Amino acid sequence: MRDRRVALAWAAFVVVALVSCVLVLRRPDRLSDLHIYYGALADLHAGRPLYGFVAANGGPFTYPPFAALVLGPITAVPEGVLQGIWLVATCAAVVAIAGTVGVALTTQRSRRPLVVAVAATVLMLSAPVQSNLRFGQVSIFIVLMALLDGVGLVPPRLRGVLVGVASAIKLTPLLFVVYFLATGRYRDAGRAVATFLACAGLAGIVLPGESWTYWTEAVRQTSRIGNLASLGNQSLHGMLLRVGVDEAALPVLWATLVAFVCVAALLRARQGRSGHAAVLVGCATVAASPVSWTHHQVWPVLAAMLLIGASGVTQRAAGGALLAAMVVSLGAVLSPVSTRPGVQFLFENARAIGVLLLCLVGFGGVAVAAARTHRRPAGRRGWLRVGVTATVAVAFFAVQPLPAGADPTFKAYALDDVVNPRYFFVCRGPVECAAYGTDAPVTFGTRAERTKVRVNGVVSPQVTRLEYFSAPGGPPRVIPLLDAYPGSRTFSFRSASMAQGRLVAYDADGRPIASYDDELAAALRARSR
Repeated sequence: MRDRRVALAWAAFVVVALVSCVLVLRRPDRLSDLHIYYGALADLHAGRPLYGFVAANGGPFTYPPFAALVLGPITAVPEGVLQGIWLVATCAAVVAIAGTVGVALTTQRSRRPLVVAVAATVLMLSAPVQSNLRFGQVSIFIVLMALLDGVGLVPPRLRGVLVGVASAIKLTPLLFVVYFLATGRYRDAGRAVATFLACAGLAGIVLPGESWTYWTEAVRQTSRIGNLASLGNQSLHGMLLRVGVDEAALPVLWATLVAFVCVAALLRARQGRSGHAAVLVGCATVAASPVSWTHHQVWPVLAAMLLIGASGVTQRAAGGALLAAMVVSLGAVLSPVSTRPGVQFLFENARAIGVLLLCLVGFGGVAVAAARTHRRPAGRRGWLRVGVTATVAVAFFAVQPLPAGADPTFKAYALDDVVNPRYFFVCRGPVECAAYGTDAPVTFGTRAERTKVRVNGVVSPQVTRLEYFSAPGGPPRVIPLLDAYPGSRTFSFRSASMAQGRLVAYDADGRPIASYDDELAAALRARSR
């Protein structure tokens, strides 16, 4: 019976993996990050600068120069062949990660094959692994190397080497060096640092110009990575940007909070088994990094599975909630029922908040009392406490206003975008737009999409300035008025939510002549039906 369950679990994994890979290959933008690696390395081999490459989608090469040495061979095969190989390698890495974390999930060898198969399937269904497949990312391989080294599954004389190599490809695993020092693994820390320096030194010898550019310029240019305030960046830094922290205070506040979170996570990690500890340190890298895109967030998925595998009610409930947040985007899925902006902010930042809480409190009694194999079964009181705590937490966020400036989705479109019917849909062309020349200061329409709302329209001659407020108390955003066609001015912008949105039109003297708030929400509701 057990062998049959194992076979069924692996069959489920294969089906999910195959369907995921087929869906990725059907996308027009499939494996876009792998395309960046391929194009940047092709430029490098042709004698052009590595960090001067920009793909058609605007993406540059952002990794240290040693990553270019490791990825160098990928240009030896056609890109289409490489895409298939990369997808298979990603699925294999998922199985390897599941096998590694399976040791921490159960001490019973007879149950381990089933646990590993289920863990691999859950991983494959999670948003971070799906993101690795979709973009063709190296993040999954970085997690595997750091996990193997952190757990200590490599030979003793080589421990620390994988962390050093991983850090030379992507800097965030360097936190594991601090973890090695904190737990008395001094030789492992020394090997990790030596390996990292050796890899960076090798890159400096082979690629001196690129190494100089990266370590003196590119490593500090976080804007090359993308919009760090977007919802995809579920790090502490990204959440602070979405809260609207003042730019002058942000660096000091962020550094202070990162230090506190990392120290707390390392202290918790010292108390636990190697598997729990390594995953906790990995979660700290997700929280502490300036940018943690979805494909970086494999560590919280592993943490959620470890919590679910615990015997305490609180741990299991927390693990279930964290896993739900890592499988689906709560902000997108629950937006129709999150009527309060504070609750919506909670859903949109659920991954970042979950990782931060995990770093601060660890795995609870699971990590501290790992030797205990029998615990009293949880009764109704345990679930009642969990339910009350969750209700209080949601209620707390329900009464919070949307943080000022917390609208990372906002973008106002320019004159060059007028030709795009996705952005400008109220009127297209001079005849249609001229028909809106009424006495109303602003005539607009809305269109709801999965993670954003679009607004566009035309303004009357007396309107000289148009501003949009995404939240009460938030700063106004000036909407450009575009002279797209003779005799009419049009505008278009997008926003995360219209729940608290307000559009204000001003005349030449700077006086407000019209304000639209309920109308925005009403128009959105009408289009959603």
